[in-house]
Amino acid sequence: MSDTSNTATPNPTFGGQARALWALGLPLVGSQLAQVAIQTTDILMLGWYDVVALAGVSLAGPIFFAVFIVGAGFAIGVMPLVASAAGTEDDRQVRRVTRMGLWLSIAFGVAIIPLFLFFEAFFLAIGQAPDVSNLGGQYMAYAGFGILPALIVMVMRSYLSALELTRIVLLATVATFFLNIAINYALIFGNWGAPELGVVGAAIASVIGHIFGVVILVVYALVKTPQYTLFQNFWRPDWEAMSRVFHLGWPIGITLLSEVGLFAIASVMMGWVGTIALAAHGVALQIASITFMIHLGLSQAITVRAGRAWGRSDRVMLRLACQAAMVLSAIAVCMTVFVFLVFPEPLLGAFIDPGDPDRIDILAVGVGLLAVAALFQTVDAAQVMALGMLRGVQDTKVPMIMAAFSYWVVGVPTSYLLGFTFGLDGVGIWLGLSVGLAVAGVLMQMRFWRRHARL
Repeated sequence: MSDTSNTATPNPTFGGQARALWALGLPLVGSQLAQVAIQTTDILMLGWYDVVALAGVSLAGPIFFAVFIVGAGFAIGVMPLVASAAGTEDDRQVRRVTRMGLWLSIAFGVAIIPLFLFFEAFFLAIGQAPDVSNLGGQYMAYAGFGILPALIVMVMRSYLSALELTRIVLLATVATFFLNIAINYALIFGNWGAPELGVVGAAIASVIGHIFGVVILVVYALVKTPQYTLFQNFWRPDWEAMSRVFHLGWPIGITLLSEVGLFAIASVMMGWVGTIALAAHGVALQIASITFMIHLGLSQAITVRAGRAWGRSDRVMLRLACQAAMVLSAIAVCMTVFVFLVFPEPLLGAFIDPGDPDRIDILAVGVGLLAVAALFQTVDAAQVMALGMLRGVQDTKVPMIMAAFSYWVVGVPTSYLLGFTFGLDGVGIWLGLSVGLAVAGVLMQMRFWRRHARL
């Protein structure tokens, strides 16, 4: 059932847990990087096509993601439940929670699809330019049909990851990446005899990519895990399992939305500082997002390992696995901090056109932001690892409250005070974000180690 032999059975040593986590987490890190690459290539290819098209999708993309992330909470909630059931070899429970995760995700997707037909009016209502609103609305109208397969992909990723079958998750994401490039090339620009569809072509490529991902993961699950009879009597509801997935999943969705909203507000505030600051923010955040994928992958891995230990009521394994996860994350943080502080200009310069007249100014602001990002990454890693550990022990409601308080009551006001009241501009805004993330990290780490990992 496992991709690797060292994750098939529990290893009661720190080193064994570290190796198991790394073997499990590395494909998840890779799949997260591949997902970022998909989004990056979409932006790059639309940028080559038309500036207004790029603006339209840049406007629509984050909103699509915000809607998606709420529904994704149910999919992510499947992971600790399946891991816990697999830890006790309860095949029936694995099947029950996965099915109901699919039910809830499908229900959310079907309910929300009509909303995507009205986004042009929404964009106009919030003061966006008519041409940008039109293209953003076109993108959403077509991309909206992809939210259903995208949510199914998330459920299947959670299911397979919880069974420690992570290589297929990586391979499916990489395959989708290359397929997305090919379809974008054909449909955005009208190559290979295809119609030139611009933003609509990009949206169609995304939908096809999601459907492709569903086919790969479902077929793999059926072939590789037949013992769970995942789709037998799929039509039959299981209200008890659905309740478990729902109550675990909706706080995850709200937590994710809170964090997405935090960064959206940060972008708005950077825009108040000025165009140069906003451009530097975008580049620096992209760099930080790439390195953050290491911690996100490790967070998903520890959710699985913690879930298995929790299912067996094995607090020794739980504590060792989580200690190993924190050490691996800390090593990654140290490497990131070194690179951000020593090589800021080469990193930033790779994302800025050498001929851009604002290049020097953007670099100057970006260097300061990457210096803050060294702190930013440290506290962000702490909070995302804590979230992964807490999800593994099926503790999501209180962390949701902690996250909302830390991000919105502490982080946003502090960003505003440091950025504008104290005149620190972009650096102040990022320091405020770091404060909010630090509070979240401290509160969640304390909750896990005091409540769940005490021997």
